[in-house]
Amino acid sequence: MDNLAFLTYSLISVFVIVNPISGVVTFISLTSHMTFAEKNTIAKKAVFLACVIALFFAITGEMMLDLFGINVDSLRIAGGILLFHVAMDMMFAKVSRESITENEISESQDRSDIWIFPIALPLLTGPGTITTVIVLMGSTDLMVQKSMVILSILITFAVCLVIYLFSRRIYKYIGYNGMLVFTRIMGLFLAALAVNFVTTGIWSVYTALSSV
Repeated sequence: MDNLAFLTYSLISVFVIVNPISGVVTFISLTSHMTFAEKNTIAKKAVFLACVIALFFAITGEMMLDLFGINVDSLRIAGGILLFHVAMDMMFAKVSRESITENEISESQDRSDIWIFPIALPLLTGPGTITTVIVLMGSTDLMVQKSMVILSILITFAVCLVIYLFSRRIYKYIGYNGMLVFTRIMGLFLAALAVNFVTTGIWSVYTALSSV
């Protein structure tokens, strides 16, 4: 895969699993009692923390896999199954239980640290995002392509920040139904990505075993 194709693949993969549009309704409900200034402060802090978490696992993920003796292909298969489950929730317009439950949303209404939980973690950077960035980093040995994964994370969360800063306007113009349509489309792309993860992982494991 050439560098431009890998950058495109990485950016689509990270953006689809983060899927900031699907989190807009939750973000608005959690910040509905706040002023615009307070809401924007929450958005900036949450997106910054989520980006730092994603970058941390992208940089240290392979080291963690080595520490626990886990092969990246095993994570690719397990992550693909997880992502497919998330994709099904998205295609049926459900709040993914991989990210946050309805009870957690309601219990967070009156907390002052909602920018940490549930917005930054796990709404923006949940297990699916962490798995995706680790797999992407582990899928190449070229430093230039690893830097493209980092760039994809930065671009994705820059877009997240813009979307969350203008979340009320976006919701006003797109509406709830528009967000549901977008979420379903992202769910379809995520399902395809999940299948690619699983099939690539299984083939790599099979190839490694057959060569022994």
